[in-house]
Amino acid sequence: MQVKISDDFDLKKIVASGQCFRPKEITPGLFRFISGKHFVYFKRIGDDIFDVSGCSAEEWEGFWKNYFDLQTNYADIRRKIFDFAETVACGNFLKDVTDCGEGIRILRQERFEMLLSFIISQRRSIPSIRNSVELICKFFGREVETPCEKIFLFPEPENFNAENIGKLSKCGTGYRADYLKDAIEKILSGEIDLAALDNLPDEKLVEELKKIRGVGDKVANCVALYAYHRADRVPVDVWIKRAIEEDFGGENIFEKFGKNAGVLQQYIFFGKRNKKFSSVG
Repeated sequence: MQVKISDDFDLKKIVASGQCFRPKEITPGLFRFISGKHFVYFKRIGDDIFDVSGCSAEEWEGFWKNYFDLQTNYADIRRKIFDFAETVACGNFLKDVTDCGEGIRILRQERFEMLLSFIISQRRSIPSIRNSVELICKFFGREVETPCEKIFLFPEPENFNAENIGKLSKCGTGYRADYLKDAIEKILSGEIDLAALDNLPDEKLVEELKKIRGVGDKVANCVALYAYHRADRVPVDVWIKRAIEEDFGGENIFEKFGKNAGVLQQYIFFGKRNKKFSSVG
């Protein structure tokens, strides 16, 4: 089927944005996304027009439109950033990174996948994170044959048990394997209920996530932003620290921006890492 998306929507930038580890460009111009039991393939065929395959019209309306946060106007958020940029000394920098990040959206991703993925992400490059996540899917997830390829879905907590959980150390997770085990055990025991966390205010949500071994401020805020869509959360990694120190004169300007500070953070993260990024998708 064909879909029209008039707002900011750049597949190549979304895949490279650092917020997701399974989506990929499988052939030039053809992008695949997997979330939960769902998968979809995209190819741009015209201005704002995309060929979408692998999902039904009902799945598109009921799942993927929410996943891509299509109810939110990102062009409007960018305009607000430009207005904000006029009020701060780092305005030109904010305009540059926002232009660079145009097309990125904050995806509404699966909670368990984001928790494990960002536990893995600590002190690692994006390619190595992707590799570990794919190995976890291969060892623990369900195999599915799509019209284009064979894929493995991200496992559910119930897919892990005493007999197989040791394989986590074979997925390139290093010392993080123990953190992953702790997260899985807390979820299976009911100590952590990822669905119930939806009802908590931001600070309490982050506090609960940090009860998991190895989950600190950065990982908890990543999960809050990318799994629970708390768009005001700002994960502070090495790139955001550099922006605060090098571009903001040591000031944390995110608190001044407001409820979409997490979107601004995403543009800054992407812009600092991809100063000459060119878009195709």
